Amino acid sequence: MEILIGMKIEKTKNASRNIIFGILLKLYQILLPFAIRTIIMYTIGVEYLGLNSLFISVLQVLNLAELGVGSAMVFSMYKPIAEDDSVTICALMALYRLYYRIIGGVILVGGLILTPFIPKLISGSVPPDMNVYILYLLNLLATVLTYWLFAYKNSILQAHQRTDIASKVTIITDTVKYLFQIGALCFLHNYYAFVIVLLISQILNNILTAIVSNRIFPEFKPKGKLPKEEIKKINGKIKDLFTSHLGYTIVSSADTIVISAFLGLKVLAQYQNYYYIMSSIIGFMSIIYASITAGVGNSMLTKTKEQNYEEFKTFTLLVCFVSGICCACFMTLYQPFMTIWMGKSMLLSQSIVILLCIYFWFYELVMMISVYKDAGGIWHEDRFRPLISGVANLFINLLLVKVIGLYGIIISTIASVIFISLPWIVKNVNALIFNRNPGEYFKIIIINSLKVVFSTTIVYLIVSFINIGHLYGLILKGFTTVFFMLFLLMMLFRHDKQYNNAKELLFRLLKLDKVFKIFKKGVTH
Repeated sequence: MEILIGMKIEKTKNASRNIIFGILLKLYQILLPFAIRTIIMYTIGVEYLGLNSLFISVLQVLNLAELGVGSAMVFSMYKPIAEDDSVTICALMALYRLYYRIIGGVILVGGLILTPFIPKLISGSVPPDMNVYILYLLNLLATVLTYWLFAYKNSILQAHQRTDIASKVTIITDTVKYLFQIGALCFLHNYYAFVIVLLISQILNNILTAIVSNRIFPEFKPKGKLPKEEIKKINGKIKDLFTSHLGYTIVSSADTIVISAFLGLKVLAQYQNYYYIMSSIIGFMSIIYASITAGVGNSMLTKTKEQNYEEFKTFTLLVCFVSGICCACFMTLYQPFMTIWMGKSMLLSQSIVILLCIYFWFYELVMMISVYKDAGGIWHEDRFRPLISGVANLFINLLLVKVIGLYGIIISTIASVIFISLPWIVKNVNALIFNRNPGEYFKIIIINSLKVVFSTTIVYLIVSFINIGHLYGLILKGFTTVFFMLFLLMMLFRHDKQYNNAKELLFRLLKLDKVFKIFKKGVTH
C-alpha cells in the first residue's frame, strides 16, 4: 500500500512539475522568437522573415516521416515501466533508435530530391546575397540530425513523465542559440551564420538530453528485440497516428508554402507576423486542454453519460467565454500592436483580422471537443478527419489563391474547419461517447457563436473611439476590451443553465474553488 501511495504522489508531483515547466517553456518559446523576428525585420529585412517561415514549413512536410512514431513508442513504454520490465524497455529503445535512423534517412533523401524545386516555392525576388540551396540544405541537415543524434533517449524521459528535464535542457540550449543568433544578426548581419547557429544548437540539445537521460536512467540501453506480434501492434498504432497527424501537418504547412509560391516572401512575412501572435494564444490554450484531459477521462469512468454530457456543455461555455475574449482582443489590438511592432508598411487589412478571428473561434471549438475525443479513446474512429480536412484545405487553397490572394488562403482554412473538421468531430463525440444526436450541440455552437459575434462587434465599436497612439493607447484598449467583453458575455450567458457550473469549473482550474464556495454561501445567506 505504501508503495502504491508513493507512486501516486510521485505521479501527481511529476504532472504538476511538467505543467509548470511546460508553461515556462511556452512563454520562453514565444518571447524569444518574437525578439528574433523583430531583430530580423530591423537588421536584414522582411524577405528573410519570409524565407525563415518557408523553410520551417517545408521541413514540417518532410517531417511527415516521423508522424506517429514518437507517440506510439512512448505509449508502448507505459506498461513495461509500470511492471518494471527493463528488458522490454531496452528492446523498445532499440526499435525506436532503428526507426529514427530510418526516418532521418528518408527525410534526407526526400529533402535532397526536393532541393531543385526550392526556388519554385518562392514568388518574386530573393535577397541577392543569399543562395537558397545552401540555406535550405543547412536547415535540412539540422532536421536530419534531430533523428540521428540520440533522439530515442528522449522517449525514456517522456514515458517516465519527466518532460520537465527535456524542457530544462531546451531552455539552456535555446538560450545559447538565441544569444548567438542575435549576435549573428546585430553584429555580422549574416543570415548564413544565423542558420549555422540553429544547426549547432540542435546537435547540442540532442547530446545534452542524451547525457541527462543516461544519468537519470543508466539501466536503460538500446538492446534486445521485441516479439514480432508486439512490433506489429506498434506499427499499427504508428499507422493510425500517421493518418491523423498528416492532416494537421498539411494544414499548418500548406498555407505558408502556397503563400510563398504565389504571393511572395513579403506577403508571407506579413501573414506570419499575424499568425505568430494567434498561434501563441493557441499554444497557451493547448496547455489547458492537455492538463484537463486526464480529469475528463477519469470522469468518463466514474460518472454517468448524462453527467459527462452536462460537463461537456459546461466546458464548451467556458471555452466560448475565453475564446470570445481572445477574438475581441484580436479585433481591437491586432492593428495597433502590429503598427508599434513592425510598422504600418507591414499591416494587413482589418478584413484579414476578421477572418483570423473566425478561424481561431472554430479552431478552438475543435480543440476543445478533441479533449473528449482523446479522453474517450475514439482517436481510431477519428483518424481520417484531419487528413480529409487538410487535403480539402490544400485543394481550395490552390483554387482561391489565384483569384483572391491571401483572402483565399485563410477562407480555405476556415471552410475546411467549419464544413469538415467541426461537424465530423461533433458527430463522433456525441454519437460514440454520449450516445446522443449531435443536433442539440450544434444548436449550442450556433447560439454561442452569435452571442460572441454580437459582443465583439459592440466592443470593437466602443474601443474604436480610443484614439491614443503608441503603447499607452494599446494598454488602454486592452483593458477596455477585456472589461466590456466580460460584461457583455456575462449579461448574455447569465441565464444559461451551464453558467454557474462554468464559474465553478473555472475556479477549480484556478485552485480557487474554496473561495468561490465561501463567497457563494455568503451571497445565499
